[in-house]
Amino acid sequence: MTEAQGLPGRRRAARLGLAALLAAGCAPASGPPPPGQAAAAALLGRRAAALRERDPAAWSATSTGGTGQDSLWARLAGVPLAGWAYRVTGVRAGAATATVEATLRYRLRVEDPAPATARRLLGLVRHEGRWRVRSEEAARGAAQLLWDQGPVRARRGSWGLVLGTGSAGELREFARLAGRAVPVADEAWGGDWPRRVVVLVPGSLAGTAALLGGEPDAYRGVAAVTTGSPEPGTPADRIVVNSEAYGELDARGKQFVLTHETVHVATRSVTGPATPLWLSEGFADLAAHRAAPRPLAAAAPALTAAVARGEVPRALPDDAAFAFDGDSGALDRAYEGGWLACRLLADRWGEERLRAFYRAAGTRGGQAAFREVLGTTRAEFTAAWRAYLREELG
Repeated sequence: MTEAQGLPGRRRAARLGLAALLAAGCAPASGPPPPGQAAAAALLGRRAAALRERDPAAWSATSTGGTGQDSLWARLAGVPLAGWAYRVTGVRAGAATATVEATLRYRLRVEDPAPATARRLLGLVRHEGRWRVRSEEAARGAAQLLWDQGPVRARRGSWGLVLGTGSAGELREFARLAGRAVPVADEAWGGDWPRRVVVLVPGSLAGTAALLGGEPDAYRGVAAVTTGSPEPGTPADRIVVNSEAYGELDARGKQFVLTHETVHVATRSVTGPATPLWLSEGFADLAAHRAAPRPLAAAAPALTAAVARGEVPRALPDDAAFAFDGDSGALDRAYEGGWLACRLLADRWGEERLRAFYRAAGTRGGQAAFREVLGTTRAEFTAAWRAYLREELG
């Protein structure tokens, strides 16, 4: 065979060799195929079971992070959980990585009558021949969970649960405040409520905003916010603390704020869209003021100054007056006006009628509540309230 005759054979062999190299380079790594929804659900089911049962070996088999200090396992070590489960809602998979969208259902032991939910994003990666979870975080546009921000400490008592990312001493202080707040709220409201609170204490303003799914500027200067649902069989309300604003308060102010928020927890089941904010905020302030009384001028300085100038409000504060829009004077007058309206209700009609008015306002609206519970009208009550401000603050 001549050289010319043998050339095509050598070229064919070269092409075959190149094809083999390219095929080897493009072939997927050995191991399981990219996960579909069922495979992702099975993996997350094993992950959830390992966490519920606190089984470190089973957890490590589903995670690239093992049980190390930076893993979710370590961050959740102090959290008393009674439930943890995922429902996969979407999978985007490649050859070596995948992203899973899921709804997490978790429940705090004792405090939560039903699971809380959160939208989560989990990153998967091929690791040691199998798919494992590399990361978990809040889904885009969803609120964070406290353990997304670092290891969580817990402090529990008959009053409820404090969870925080700070020091043990910080949690003890909030536990002390909560222990005093729950009996005050119960005395003010009574009725059917759990008589327990869940207090979340992130380490910064940014952390507070992330838990609430908002921007930091929306909560600057706000010491605490209560979140929850009035529907029966839902998770316990969370009192979310803004440590930066809270730290600027004196001892009385810290207790006042936590008591105020605890009253919101107590009244949540009968607080609805029809409940005016002057009533819900005023009732919470009424209980908090009674637990730590001060002279009226010191407790209502903004309205006292307005009355002294002859600027008695013409109407009860509307809901817009309670917006945190930067006008601190108007906001103070709204809160003080709501408190004094509830104080007037209690003084003139009694504590039980005030509570009955609150319940009626939540279901039938303020106008019906004035007529059915108090035998008056909103206009008549407003006139009495304006006279009350002149008499008490003038």
